[in-house]
Amino acid sequence: MVRSGSGLKPLRVRDTAFEWGTRTYVMGIVNVTNDSFSGDGIADPQGASTYAIDQWRAGSDILDFGGQSTRPGHEPVDAAIERERVVPAIVAARQALPDAVISVDTFDVSVLRAAGEAGADLVNCVWGAPPEILEAARELDMPLVIMHNQNGTHYDGSVVYAVLSYLEKCASRAVRSGFARERIVLDPGIGFGKTAEHNLEILAALPRLVALGFPTLIGASRKSTIGKLTGRDPQDRVYGTIAICALAIGAGIDVVRVHDVAAARDAISVSDAIVRNWRPPQWTA
Repeated sequence: MVRSGSGLKPLRVRDTAFEWGTRTYVMGIVNVTNDSFSGDGIADPQGASTYAIDQWRAGSDILDFGGQSTRPGHEPVDAAIERERVVPAIVAARQALPDAVISVDTFDVSVLRAAGEAGADLVNCVWGAPPEILEAARELDMPLVIMHNQNGTHYDGSVVYAVLSYLEKCASRAVRSGFARERIVLDPGIGFGKTAEHNLEILAALPRLVALGFPTLIGASRKSTIGKLTGRDPQDRVYGTIAICALAIGAGIDVVRVHDVAAARDAISVSDAIVRNWRPPQWTA
């Protein structure tokens, strides 16, 4: 039985201990944008914080706030606008949920620092581990999610090899800069710099990602590959998303990043019971 995270110390954030390998965790998406591909963006910070509270109550272990759309063909916004979106939303969510674990989805160091001061606990970077992000996260004592990404979809050779090599190099750089292994989460970046066929190759090779020996994350929620396979629009891709979540858990993935938290929570409960011998507190034989 695959158990990602075996041998890693728990990651302690606020009152939560992420005990890697014992169960799967949910990262609930909170898009503080007006152009999210999935149609769930809320540009108003107060509205976004209210949505975050709903995501927490639905069963999120982490709330991931992002103020910059990363959908294909998106129009980038400057750091000032990104800060104006995410910082007030994080402040409001932190006031309402003092014990919640909050992540900021950014690759801008000024946004990271402002979010950290506002109450964010970790950083989710879609562009690997740039030196300035590593430095700021280390200074703020924030764990980090390192995602594979690239411009364009051309790879010389195997996409799986390229993604794993990139992530291993980024993780090694983070370790050398002072991060403990349990504080580095690796994400292969489904849908980022990859074709639908690439995404399927990577999903089929998740045990190789797990074998790198770091906590792992999959963010395939409502992605276009699911649409290509099912013919469904983003808001109707929950079943396809849950299929990927269950298969990822079977491979040993530790965190699933999703829009539809309640559905993911149910899939995790069943999958973890089978794969990780997890049982709910009220379980009786």
